[in-house]
Amino acid sequence: MLSFLTEPSFPKTALGIERTSITALSLQRSGGQFGIRQAATVEVPENLINPSFIERNITEPTQFRFLLEEAITSAGLRNQKRWSVSLPSSTARTAIITLESGAGVKGESEEIFDWKAEQSFGLPASQLRITRDKIAPDAEGRIRYFATAVKLSVINEFETIFEQFGWKCGLILPRAISESKWLIDGSGVRDSLLISSQTDGFTAIMLRGSEPFVVRTVTCQESELDDEIYRLLLFYNDRFSDEVTGRSLDRVLVVGSGFSLARISEISKDALGRVMQILKPDEIGLNIPVGSLNFDDLAAPAGLASFGYQ
Repeated sequence: MLSFLTEPSFPKTALGIERTSITALSLQRSGGQFGIRQAATVEVPENLINPSFIERNITEPTQFRFLLEEAITSAGLRNQKRWSVSLPSSTARTAIITLESGAGVKGESEEIFDWKAEQSFGLPASQLRITRDKIAPDAEGRIRYFATAVKLSVINEFETIFEQFGWKCGLILPRAISESKWLIDGSGVRDSLLISSQTDGFTAIMLRGSEPFVVRTVTCQESELDDEIYRLLLFYNDRFSDEVTGRSLDRVLVVGSGFSLARISEISKDALGRVMQILKPDEIGLNIPVGSLNFDDLAAPAGLASFGYQ
């Protein structure tokens, strides 16, 4: 289990901020399932939020603040002061950073990590807020970290507005990382895939049990989605499938627009020789009431809010 997602005292309320919407919600738990206690989604006007790793994200802070207030008020959560927050995936970059075994003393290993982070994320580590977690070493025994980076000037845009509300936001993560919570398997047996849409393609995260082992951000047109997903599954089949141990990729969670679930089933059969299980909300432990609430809006903030029950 990723340790930065299992620290105590996370709130049971969360915000999901996207280019086209803002969602505020709180959860309730019944047995092994989560239900929506309170939730509301408001639409965001075009170009108010322009998700970017480098450039400014919020074009009109006053209007953004107004919509945040509308979302929390509509959800009946206006008095909440503690939040977890899911940001658009394009606002952050995520990578698995590998260090050579025996990287040296702590100071030296930190310098190496910072250098590797710069190579992965395209900016000096001093300009980034990096969340990292040590995961299992690779086949050659090299140290690996699952790392997510947000540019300091970008995260400051959001945190400045959160502070105006008097909020304490202890956990701020990109959408795809938030959504991947639903695939964490404590038994360590299953390989799972998250496919999460973004404006210019999708983010894919493969998990083995509780840990990610492949992260890909794919930039493509909507007409190219099928081909890119096929290549991704072939990559898994060539590199990670193991007939001896029975290790295989058997389930996928798809979040966002532009995907054909029927085509993903066909693609998985072509690439893997079997049809992957395409998970529904109730199969990952999230019960959504019939009505206007949309799983694509809820998946990321609900994933974060669920950590309040750890």
